[in-house]
Amino acid sequence: MALVTTKEMFKKAYEGKYAIGAFNINNMEIVQGVINAAKANNSAVILQCSTSAIKFAGIKYLKALVDAAIADTGVDVALHLDHGPNMEAIKECIDNGFTSVMIDGSHYSFEENIKVTKEVVEYAHARGVVVEAELGVLAGVEDEVSSDKHIYTDPDQAVEFVKATGCDSLAIAIGTSHGAFKFPPDFKPQLRFDILEEIQQRLPGYPIVLHGASAVDPAVVAECNKYGGKIADAKGIPVEMLRKAASMAVCKINMDTDLRLGLTAGIRKTFGEDPACFDPRKYMASGRSSIEAIVDSKIKNVLGSVDSMK
Repeated sequence: MALVTTKEMFKKAYEGKYAIGAFNINNMEIVQGVINAAKANNSAVILQCSTSAIKFAGIKYLKALVDAAIADTGVDVALHLDHGPNMEAIKECIDNGFTSVMIDGSHYSFEENIKVTKEVVEYAHARGVVVEAELGVLAGVEDEVSSDKHIYTDPDQAVEFVKATGCDSLAIAIGTSHGAFKFPPDFKPQLRFDILEEIQQRLPGYPIVLHGASAVDPAVVAECNKYGGKIADAKGIPVEMLRKAASMAVCKINMDTDLRLGLTAGIRKTFGEDPACFDPRKYMASGRSSIEAIVDSKIKNVLGSVDSMK
């Protein structure tokens, strides 16, 4: 329907006890797979780009793909910068038509994070763009974001941070982790719903974001490995935990690793079944179909955002 900010999306999601999916895009087939699933489920969606994706594909190419997707669908789409490292990256995205940006100051001190985030908020809001910030640290590796430690978000600091910066949404650390190898094989993932609940009580109506929230479906990993992949011990967040978070204050759930695995599984399957194939339209179409199926499942079973456009 339109390229929009996340403001109204999150308001409806909070009230409806569901979340909007934020899916990282790198090329045309990923955009098409995500949009096809969103359209089939009448669900609003967030397409987001990391700085690595922008370096890979070019910001104007990515924006053009999103524009084409919007023209071909009846759902609202937000275009978001994921893990913006500095004001330079923020300005580039805003100047190129992004409707939402994230400033990741989680590696700074609390005071410096507030200062940097406040500067971004002032710049973005003056141009009609919304801002996501982050408080707490997620372990794991994804693109240029990495940490070997996990620091849970402090609810007292979350309240102070939101009031001091005016950010529109806040990514918090409650036990999710970046990448495909989030936990040791024998580790049982647990999300700190007590932290989420306290923040929700103290910031009523305020949208919370979960990063590192791919489920890392064992069946998709197995499909990759069946056709020559070597992805051992990949482990993600249980679907039921993500759905519970989406029914609380979490209005945006980031999923990148699941799409990477899905695209890879689809392409590997094509090459495994047809080793003579060298037509990119055939193997990329397989990857696109895999992504569409994954996003369809996320919308129905994790996010709960079916018919969110009503």
